[in-house]
Amino acid sequence: MNTNPYRATHGSSVVSPLSPNRIASAFGRTDGRTMLAALALFAGVLSLSGCGASLDIKPDADIAPNHLYMFAAITTPPTPTGVQAERVNLGRRLYYDTHLSENNTVSCNSCHLLNKYGADGRPVSLGHNNKPGARNAPTVYNSGLEFVQFWDGRAKDLTAQAAGPMMNPVEMGNTGPEQVMTAVRSNPQYVHDLKQAFPNDANAVSFQNVTASIASFENGLQTPSRWDRYLQGDTNALTAEEKHGLQVYLRTGCEACHAGKDMGGNSYEQLGAANRWADRSDPGRAQTTKQSRDTMFFKVPSLRNVDQTGPYFHDGHVKTLEEAVRLMGEHEAGTELSDSDIHAIVTFLHALTGPIPSQYIQPPAPEKSIATNAGHPNTGGAAHTAQGGL
Repeated sequence: MNTNPYRATHGSSVVSPLSPNRIASAFGRTDGRTMLAALALFAGVLSLSGCGASLDIKPDADIAPNHLYMFAAITTPPTPTGVQAERVNLGRRLYYDTHLSENNTVSCNSCHLLNKYGADGRPVSLGHNNKPGARNAPTVYNSGLEFVQFWDGRAKDLTAQAAGPMMNPVEMGNTGPEQVMTAVRSNPQYVHDLKQAFPNDANAVSFQNVTASIASFENGLQTPSRWDRYLQGDTNALTAEEKHGLQVYLRTGCEACHAGKDMGGNSYEQLGAANRWADRSDPGRAQTTKQSRDTMFFKVPSLRNVDQTGPYFHDGHVKTLEEAVRLMGEHEAGTELSDSDIHAIVTFLHALTGPIPSQYIQPPAPEKSIATNAGHPNTGGAAHTAQGGL
């Protein structure tokens, strides 16, 4: 029986999310120097999180950014150059191109709308021939910061993730990589650009390079916010109300799961760890691993831009952020949050929303899309939505 409301599993191991090893791995390193730093951080986390200690006498007082070791700031990614720029620009066009779907109606952007924070606002998305998906489509913004992809972690990185929707009969409806490549090869511009983007690859026009290009573009979808400025030392970046919300967030223990660069995305956690989750129809990671110990474990979602990416949870059944926070308090932290505490936490979460990088996501000119698509009859019957983020 799990008595730790924040237990996490990595493969066959079960570790505390507040362990030094967990903290070090959240930053991508487990070497000796990082582990020593993590030991110091471990003590700091315990002093700041829900361990009964008062964070500060003043409810809106600053928490010194250099004490918030469990978090890490992000900055605007540098403008890509050279071959990387070729891959990003190609990936952008592929991301928006509906001709990569079986009936020419669904693109990555159909479900992960970049001008709407990478989400579509549906509990589950509609894909090929209007088929509903099984899980809520998470945002693609900042997803490159996460340790695995999809709710169940079945894709190890963005390149592997990009392949999934194209091959899914519910999403983009293709029967295999060759069907996608028939579409790609029918466009001379794509053939040329793949060779430019992968100049040392004798087989540049490949499905692997198509997905790698999409991943290169998605890696640049980052949204630094006022929260990052605070972590970098600008204590005026948060309002007094947001600072109070940060204290409640820490006191409740939210950072046990939602920490690191992406405020989540670093671990699998059991939904209903403290108090049983009512709807257990989706077994979570166990659906992929076929291991009973993984039942109801899901990848922790990012809290960045969370006020823009509802509805919430893997099935999208919760409409409001306030209700999502209340449920997390009850089922993960094992506490009944007051209305004022819920309001405080939600107020802090607003500070995690950054501006959409409008120039970076600018859709390509029409002539850059596939002009002909042999083998993909354009029936024009399905809605322009897909479940690209199961």
